[in-house]
Amino acid sequence: MAKAIKVAIVDDEQDMRQSISQWLALSGFETETFASATDALKNISNDYPGIVVTDIKMPGMDGMQFLKRIKGIDSNLPVIMITGHGDVPMAVEAMRMGAFDFLEKPFNPDEMTALATRATSRRRLVLENRQLRRELSSGRTIMEKLVGASGVMERLREDILDLGQADGHVLIEGETGTGKSLVAHALHAVSARAKRKFIIFPCAGEEETIIIRQLFGPVGEEDRIPVMEAARGGTLVLEDIEMLSMHAQSRLLKAINRQGDPSETRIIAISNLQTQQKMCQDVLRADLYYRLATLRVELPPLRGRGEDILTIFTRYAEQFSDEYGCESPEVSAQEAAQLMQAPWPGNVRQLINIAERTVLQSRRGTGTITSLLMAESDEDSPAVGTEGKHLKKYVEAFERMLIDNTMRRHRGSITKVMDELCLPRRTLNEKMAKYSLTRADYMN
Repeated sequence: MAKAIKVAIVDDEQDMRQSISQWLALSGFETETFASATDALKNISNDYPGIVVTDIKMPGMDGMQFLKRIKGIDSNLPVIMITGHGDVPMAVEAMRMGAFDFLEKPFNPDEMTALATRATSRRRLVLENRQLRRELSSGRTIMEKLVGASGVMERLREDILDLGQADGHVLIEGETGTGKSLVAHALHAVSARAKRKFIIFPCAGEEETIIIRQLFGPVGEEDRIPVMEAARGGTLVLEDIEMLSMHAQSRLLKAINRQGDPSETRIIAISNLQTQQKMCQDVLRADLYYRLATLRVELPPLRGRGEDILTIFTRYAEQFSDEYGCESPEVSAQEAAQLMQAPWPGNVRQLINIAERTVLQSRRGTGTITSLLMAESDEDSPAVGTEGKHLKKYVEAFERMLIDNTMRRHRGSITKVMDELCLPRRTLNEKMAKYSLTRADYMN
């Protein structure tokens, strides 16, 4: 489970530290405060699960020195600088050195909240991608993370293996939460570039001039190079490609045309437009679209993946149960049907969230899956979808989930599974064959 994103507040003035901390805490952030940059550095390391908000003028190590030290530890750690009136030139210099942004005193607390929201979102993405890179050291590992036995998922895994061996640029489309970044990692992991550079660049959240400078240069710092150059020879993933301005699209097309052969740098473009019921082709300039969509992957929404919903829910419920030190909650037939009927606008990401909250509720002995689904529903997104399924499909999905869960719990012991489910061996064997379940998958 990903760690909560913190906000480290560094200021030698206690009143200012407490004021910022209280406001951000009220806005839903987890904060920690430090009276000096030296104290803060004792708690900041590579992969620090948070962002930093710091004053510029402080005794001892000032904000500028602090920023330089932080960038030496982790160049992608967002730092928001607070400056007094008249120190704006210094703040501009801090931006040149890599600060995320700055606020001039006295500042509007809502501006601080908005900046912290953007910075924590950026940090969360960086940390998630780093974790994926650590986990996905091989194509086999990534394939294991693409859970599901539905036809669409079988085809997706086959497509990844095929497209991974090709060398053209790739466009990945799909709704929010369907796992587009995971598929991008998979394409790289199974390709001939697996041991080369893999860089993810978000095309949203920054002004056009900053995006262009970061992508193509000049970046204004001797120790930093443009992303297009940094990714040379490897794979560059452009997230939210539809957010690029027309000018940025033009620059990107020229860069692609200059490199010619995609073997120099492979670009994987990711679009979230399907969530808005639009297509990337409608937003990108035509010549860029057809260069990026040489190969194309469309990820299926969770609501169309049938019994995969129960499989994913079970896997993550077991994972969270291990992390929280409690028993995995049992799912009733009614709850299984509701999980399969839910529209899942947030797709797999939303289902994982429901799985974690179900475990937490179960540990406290309160709440149900039904209540969680109802709490997330609204008029535009009902708790239960309108697309019906045959009763047989629900029964089969629930039956498969029961056998799968019981086999996992007993680590493949056929005798124990037969006893718990009151099934003769022949019937159990037939059902396992029907649902493509093999004993070897549970013996560890």
